[in-house]
Amino acid sequence: MVCVGIVGAMDKEVNCLIHEMENVEEKTLAGMTFHRGVLWDIETVIVKSGVGKVNIAVCTQLLIDVYEVDLLINTGIAGGLYKGIEIGDIVISSDAVQHDVDVTMRGFKPGEIPYMKTSVFPADPELAAMAMEACQIVNPEIGCYLGRVLTGDQFISDNQKKADLVRIFDGYCAEMEGAAMAQVAWLNKVPFVIIRAISDKADNDAVVLVEEFENKAIVHTLKLLAAMFIKMKKR
Repeated sequence: MVCVGIVGAMDKEVNCLIHEMENVEEKTLAGMTFHRGVLWDIETVIVKSGVGKVNIAVCTQLLIDVYEVDLLINTGIAGGLYKGIEIGDIVISSDAVQHDVDVTMRGFKPGEIPYMKTSVFPADPELAAMAMEACQIVNPEIGCYLGRVLTGDQFISDNQKKADLVRIFDGYCAEMEGAAMAQVAWLNKVPFVIIRAISDKADNDAVVLVEEFENKAIVHTLKLLAAMFIKMKKR
């Protein structure tokens, strides 16, 4: 049986999952509390990484080195970018890019990490497909999209910035951790998927809306993960 690593940036994004676990053991590493136990009959390690790319990168490497997880899931909320995506919908990563990497003055493309083989980190197709199917089954009232997740150490709440992210990167949603996890996973050859519930539209109203809709978004994600775990057990 596989061991799954689940990472969220904030308490709200992981506490509901930890509450569902059995036989939980806790260990604190690098200031992060790792909860190892059984979630829906699968060995799982759940951890709050904290906000931002550095936090989740450290967290991901610890999950791989210390807990030897077989796959990684990053869950949480995000700002919607793509036309048609509404608050409450869910985006499953096809791939992930760090939009705030900018070495264009040296001839690199926006988002391109110098001297790496790739700066676009593809999610595991099987995990992404399972997440999509699970969401469509348990959350039929919302939209579920497969697309590019954009990550940067920035909270996007500006109409012009949002338009630029869509134009330059073809992003479906924007958040602050996923692509950093994706890069670490890619370097270690560990399959991953990012699952993000849309809490705002990354526009001028984003700061107000995220507070209002994040609880609803987390409920949709919890239902999706429970259904996804059933599919994983049948692999």
